[in-house]
Amino acid sequence: MSEANWYVVHTYSGYENKVKANIEKTIENRHLEDQILEVRVPMQDVVELKNGAKKNVQKKLFPGYVLINMVMNDDTWYVVRNTRGVTGFVGPGSKPVPLTEAEMRPLGIKSEDLVVDFVEGDSIVVTGGVWKDTVGVIQAMNPHKQIVIINVDLFGRETPVEISFTEVKKM
Repeated sequence: MSEANWYVVHTYSGYENKVKANIEKTIENRHLEDQILEVRVPMQDVVELKNGAKKNVQKKLFPGYVLINMVMNDDTWYVVRNTRGVTGFVGPGSKPVPLTEAEMRPLGIKSEDLVVDFVEGDSIVVTGGVWKDTVGVIQAMNPHKQIVIINVDLFGRETPVEISFTEVKKM
């Protein structure tokens, strides 16, 4: 299987989240989970001053662009290229060019996999975020998104939630 790389897709301005959602739906429908691994709209926290009040808001880091971690082949190229709102891949001519390590670093994307000391079935405790101090058993792991899925008790029901690798520790 080919190596997955990060590619940049140009979209109509304001369509970034819609493009992300459409690609994710297509991935699900066509079972391309092993070829298109992640779709990202990079955001940054900024402080806005409105009517004399400071407010923290998230703004798109690159309006009009979406990042996609994918294995480039005819199928994946076609799926992404023909998604509503996508105007094309970034690269010379029609040939998409993957981002380099140096280009990815400021975006907070690391290509090396995070090494963790837990596996599916392990009991973990959540160390941060909304589920802090919750104890759970890892039901599934997604190393590409760097998340674990645990069941938590929500309104008397077992509900699966995704939690970042950085917010859990093995018990």
